[in-house]
Parts: sequence; structure tokens; C-alpha cells
Amino acid sequence: MSLRWMAAAVLAVAPGMAAAQARPDQQAFFGLYKELVETDTALSTGSCTQAAAQIRARLRAAGYPDADLTSFAVSEHPKDGGLVAVLKGSDPAARPMLLLAHLDVVEARREDWVRDPFRLVEEGGYYYGRGSVDDKAQAAIWADAMIRFRQGGYKPRRTIKLALTCGEETTFAFDGAEWLAKNRPDLIAAEFALNEGGGGRLDEQGNRQLLAIQVGEKAAQNYTFTTTNPGGHSSQPVPDNAIYQLADAVKAVQGFEFPVRFTDTTRAFFTASAKAMGGETGAAITRLLANPNDAAADAIVSRDKAMHSTLRTTCVATLLSAGHAENALPQRATANINCRIFPGETVEGTLAQLKQLAGPKVTVTANQPVRPTAIPPRLDPKITGPATTLAARYFPGVPMLPVMSTGATDGIFLEAIGIPVYGAPGTFIDKDGSGVHGLNERIRVRSLYEGRDYLFDLIKAYAS
Repeated sequence: MSLRWMAAAVLAVAPGMAAAQARPDQQAFFGLYKELVETDTALSTGSCTQAAAQIRARLRAAGYPDADLTSFAVSEHPKDGGLVAVLKGSDPAARPMLLLAHLDVVEARREDWVRDPFRLVEEGGYYYGRGSVDDKAQAAIWADAMIRFRQGGYKPRRTIKLALTCGEETTFAFDGAEWLAKNRPDLIAAEFALNEGGGGRLDEQGNRQLLAIQVGEKAAQNYTFTTTNPGGHSSQPVPDNAIYQLADAVKAVQGFEFPVRFTDTTRAFFTASAKAMGGETGAAITRLLANPNDAAADAIVSRDKAMHSTLRTTCVATLLSAGHAENALPQRATANINCRIFPGETVEGTLAQLKQLAGPKVTVTANQPVRPTAIPPRLDPKITGPATTLAARYFPGVPMLPVMSTGATDGIFLEAIGIPVYGAPGTFIDKDGSGVHGLNERIRVRSLYEGRDYLFDLIKAYAS
């Protein structure tokens, strides 16, 4: 999950509504949410297949026939299964919409957490637990909406599909969204999809600051730098040293800036940010929008690490390994370079740039898996319009910004087969990221239930 947009310019607004009351429908949702958070779905210890089966059982109990529920898994990864559910629409000419969420979570060790990460704990107005935000809040909200639609007899104009998948959090894991896109595109075919990546931000007092709808994302890709050498005894060093060669290549990456790029989404985002921020930074943003080659303006805007990453492809060294003995010259040295590739730029083009930076003595390879090229969806009023209109009713006075994720989600696999993916707004989290991917992940109780109500109505607005 990517929440880098949260570091952008914001406008403070009035405090939110009072804490949600425990309506009967909220009590039913809480049971689903609690069960999902307390089902361990970490790669090393858990099972997405179990979580998907539990949600399937709830959908069946709500009245979905087996024909409209498809569980999937592959024999090599029996615990990484997922689920697709379908609520048929009344108009065959209206193309379906897809609700996408991932069930897997980032690893969490009990000894590192204040509370058991796989028990949902309510404390101080928060729900704590691994996945309480990323992405089980959204998975639970989507599944709960599908249940309520069926139980309430709601007849959407367009078909609504739900895909709950595994593998989003780990690049080398089996990825259910990728598998569906490649093997069952018919099952998830849709005019558009709603996914993670959007949301809302709160200040330290819990006041709403901004809403974001994600329209586009970068592609994540890892590369390996490798240097080799005959080595020898460390008592007789020579200039030709694998570690030094690798270090020079890594430093070259550190000193290189990819050029500034804009999509329709990032141009709209920076235009709004310039107005909100004003001052030196606002003026620099305005100059950079007019001239992406303005190095002085770029230097000012890029002081903010989130804005810096939103402007360009970025590559950074994340892992190093070298040598085989403390008293021997290194025979091999490697570095992992993690890149976040701007929409429209390619894995191959970034590879060519890294090879040029590394020089002839360093081998540069693109690691598997190789992600598709990021394809930015349109800044479509048919998507942004209903989201903004509904937000004005639920969250009056809170600005809505289109954002491009500087991270990556499973949306990239759907965009590769022609399904534009949008990160849904509505669920507010704290300014510090609410512990997502870190320790003591949490979400405000009020925010969860308000986001649920907003997203329920948003789905209906699109489906009708």
C-alpha cells in the first residue's frame, strides 16, 4: 500500500463527526472485520485461502449462489488463494465495475508489538492490529457492501464484482491479481476498478485535512548490480577491487536524478498544491509546471521527499552483499537497486540508464518478477465527479486531490489488461501513516465506520 501523498500540502478543516454509533449493520460489519484482522495472512505464517473461505461463507449465508462465487488457488501456493464474487446487474449493456482488495499483510512479530498483531484490540478510540488499515479495512468494507446489497435486495444497473487476492505485499510471492489478469481476465473484466491507494488524512487532533483519490501509480522494479574479481590475499591489495567498483556504481545512482515528468493527475495535484502552499515552494511548483527543466525550481520542490518522488522515477540502493572472508580480497559484490518507475517509462529504459551509470565493470540485471509498464488511467470526471460530490456531503469542506502513488499496488496488473484502476477515497488515517507496514498498525474507530458508509454509497453511485 502506498500513502506517500499524505506528505503533500494540506488545508486544515473543522473536526469530524462524533464517534459512530453501534448500529446493527455496524455490529455485523465489525464481526467480519474482526475475523479478517485476526486471521493471520502474513506470507510466512498465515493463509489467505482461509481468509477468503471465511468471506465466501459469509457471502453464501447472505444468499449468493455458488455460481457467483469463485475461489481460486494454485497447487504450488495452496495458502495464497483468493475469491471473486459477482452481483449481477440489470443492464447487460452497462459494463461491470470491480472492487479489488488484497488479503495478505506485511509480516508482524509479536515481540516487536505492544499488542498481539493478530488480535483486534480497541483502545483509546483506535482499532489496533496488523492489516487493520492495509488492506483489511478495505477488504472488509467491500465484502460487507456486497453482503448488504444482497440482503437488502439491491439491484444495481451494472454488475458489481469483488476480487480478494493475495501476494500484494511481497514481490516474490504468488500474486492473485496478477494470476487473475493472466489466467481469468474474463472473471474480473470491468470498465474500471476501485482499489487501495486513496483515502484521507487526519491531523494530530483527528481533524480531517484532505481526501485523495489515486489516479495512477508507479511500477516497482528491482535491479541487481554485480561486480566480480579474481580476488587474492588481503595483505596485497590492488586498485581493481570488487567492493570499490560496486561502491562507485552505487554512488553514481545516488547522484543521479531522473528527469521531471507530469501526468494529467500529477499536474492537477501540483497545481492544487501550489495554490495551497503559496510562498517559495508554491512559486517553485508553478515555475516547474511551466518548465519541467527548471533545475532551480526542481531543487526547491524536491526538498519535500514525497513531492520529489512524485515528479520522477526514483532508484535507491536497499541491499548490499560483498566478500567471502575477512582476510581476502572480495571476489564478488552485489547491490539491490529498488526503482519506482514513473508511468509510461519502462523497465528496459530504466535498465539502460542504470547500466550507463554503473559503467562497464558492473553487470546490471532486472530482477524477476518484471512488472508491467505503469499505465496512468484518465482523470475521468465519471469517476472523480461522484467521489467528490458524495465527499462534500460526508466530509464538508475537505479538499479532494487526485494523486499518483509513488509506490505500487496490484492495480498495475489490471491496467495492463485495459482496466483503469482508481484508489478510493473515504477512509481517513493519521498523519504519521497509522503504523502501516510498521509497528502497532491502527485506525480510528470513527474513521473506519465513516469510511464504510461513504464507500457503500459511492459503490451504489457508480453501480446505478
